[in-house]
Amino acid sequence: MLRIDVITIFPELFEPFLSTSLLGAAGRAGGLEVEARDLREWTEDRHRTVDDEPYGGGPGMVMKPEPLVAAIEAIAGPKEPGRKARVVLLSPQGERLDQEKVKELAAGSHLVLVCGRYEGVDQRVIDLAVDEEISMGDYVLSGGEVPAMAVIEAVSRLLPGTLGNPESARTESFEGGVLEGPQYTRPAVFRGRQVPEVLRSGDHGAIARWRRERALEITKRRRPDLVAAGGEDES
Repeated sequence: MLRIDVITIFPELFEPFLSTSLLGAAGRAGGLEVEARDLREWTEDRHRTVDDEPYGGGPGMVMKPEPLVAAIEAIAGPKEPGRKARVVLLSPQGERLDQEKVKELAAGSHLVLVCGRYEGVDQRVIDLAVDEEISMGDYVLSGGEVPAMAVIEAVSRLLPGTLGNPESARTESFEGGVLEGPQYTRPAVFRGRQVPEVLRSGDHGAIARWRRERALEITKRRRPDLVAAGGEDES
C-alpha cells in the first residue's frame, strides 16, 4: 500500500485527475491512496498568507517557511533519521525524474509531494523538512501541481492491480535501458502502408527478436545517451 499526500495551494486541481480510470483502479486494488492537502490549512494569519517578498529584492514572491514546514511535519513528521515518509519537492533544481526513480518511489509506503509556486520556496523549507528535489526536465512551469500529477501517474502504473495486463509495465520505454519499438493494430494495410509481416507470422520468437531490434534502433537514433549510459551494447 502506497499513500501519497500532496501539499498544494490548489487542491481542487487534483479532484478530476484523481478520479481517472487508472488511478481509480489503483485505489480499488488497495495499492494506492492519494490526498491533496491545502497548504493554507497551516497558515495562522487571517489572510491565510503563504508567500512573501524575497530578501535581497528581485521579482516575484517566495513561499514562506512557516506553513510549509508545519504542513510537512504534520503529515510526515520531523526530518530526522528514521522518518518513514519520503518528502519530495517538485523543483527545476531537482534531480531529473526517470523510470528508475519512479520505481524507487513506488517501492515506498508514504510519499509526500510538495508543490512549489511563485519564484520558489524558502531555502529553510528544503534544509529543515525536504528529503529530495525532483525535476520534470530542463524547463520551468508555474508550479509543482502538474509535475506532482506526473509522479503520481508514473508511480501508480507500477502498483499491483493498476494495469489490466501487468506485462505492459515490463515492455514499455526505458525498461531494460531502451525505448519501446513501433506498435501496430488492425487494419493490416492502411493507406498503402502494411503491418510488418513478422508481426502477422505467429512466430513468437521471431516477433520478440524483431521488437527488440527495432527498440534498439530507435534508442540509438533518438536517445543515444541511454546507450552511452550502459542501457545496451552498441554492437
